[in-house]
Amino acid sequence: MQAEAGPLDRRVVITALGIAQILAWGTSFYFPAVFAGPIVADTGWPLGVVVGGTSIGLLVAGLISPQVGRIIDRHGGRPVLLASSLFYAAGLAGIAAAPALVIYLSAWVLLGIGMGTGLYDAVFAALGRLYGSEARTPITNLTLFGGFASTVCWPLSAFMIEHAGWRMACLAYAGLHLLVALPLQMAVIRRAPQPAAAHVSVDAEPAPTSGRVAHEGFIVALLALVLSLAAGIGSVVVVHLLIFLQARGVQLAVAVSLGTLFGPAQVGARVVERLLGSRYHPIWTMIGSCTLMAFGLLLLVGHFPLLILVIVLYGAGYGVSWIGRGTLPLALFGPQRFPRLMGKLAFPSLIVQALAPSAGALAVEASGADITIGALTLLALINVLLIGLLWAVCRPLLATDT
Repeated sequence: MQAEAGPLDRRVVITALGIAQILAWGTSFYFPAVFAGPIVADTGWPLGVVVGGTSIGLLVAGLISPQVGRIIDRHGGRPVLLASSLFYAAGLAGIAAAPALVIYLSAWVLLGIGMGTGLYDAVFAALGRLYGSEARTPITNLTLFGGFASTVCWPLSAFMIEHAGWRMACLAYAGLHLLVALPLQMAVIRRAPQPAAAHVSVDAEPAPTSGRVAHEGFIVALLALVLSLAAGIGSVVVVHLLIFLQARGVQLAVAVSLGTLFGPAQVGARVVERLLGSRYHPIWTMIGSCTLMAFGLLLLVGHFPLLILVIVLYGAGYGVSWIGRGTLPLALFGPQRFPRLMGKLAFPSLIVQALAPSAGALAVEASGADITIGALTLLALINVLLIGLLWAVCRPLLATDT
């Protein structure tokens, strides 16, 4: 069966999509970190509302994710990924031209459509449609690129804002989506054949490809809960990490230095998963992710003095959670149903991810950082129990992979 990408080498495909992912994450999820301050200083708009644009984007992405999954299932990833570049460009141009706060927030609706059609969940579904049961390694490789989004875009954004202003920086990013991301994705995602057939390879696990599996509704709901909790906890910690570290008596400058370890910890864990992942079922990736996140938070709530270890363990768990988010549904349910399932699973996860940072801010304000860290730790421990329950329910499916 001919693949969507034709004869292109997978390394070329993933490199092209990876560059687009760096740009997509850097101009949406990581956008406020550098842009919010200059926007507030220039316009006088409230900081919380400016940063809240990201939540609007994630909410929109979550709301459209089921339909995105259906489109990828029917037509392949090409129309969705190409549309993402156009919506990113339109949203960033809208932000650049926004004369009022309501226009700024409206532009985030366009960015949200770009996020829903162009971030991991949509691209994972497209890779499943493209490579079938062999998509595990491409998905893992793609997350290696995504892990460098803040590393690339934060200094680039700061440079452009300093020399041209935040509005011109937004326009420059809009141009990059049109002139770089769009052509790259157009070149490597060519046309949609019939869905790739499931077949066994060294980096894939056999899985059901048609029909319903036993307890499927419960498995999907449980998996959605696990992924949503991991995403929610992760987004709270990412946004409020410096506050949590300072609550442990660390000076701001030291907290910032420790925070820079978060990204490398994610990428390092993904490299390990890339090297060893073909040797075990993706459920163990998710089990390891939930365990590491819980253990890192336990050390933090317990005032463990070596905060570097806390950051590395938690960051590693959070980093591989994104791999498990794509590879576990593929292994459990097979490639033929994967795009639609990714859309369904992304819906609650993105909604939680959108709301969690604000909820975390309210918790810190009302109860303090210590109690908030304790609550997050409890949720992370509950997630360990939930992933253990998922493993127990899925054991008959896992047995077919041996």
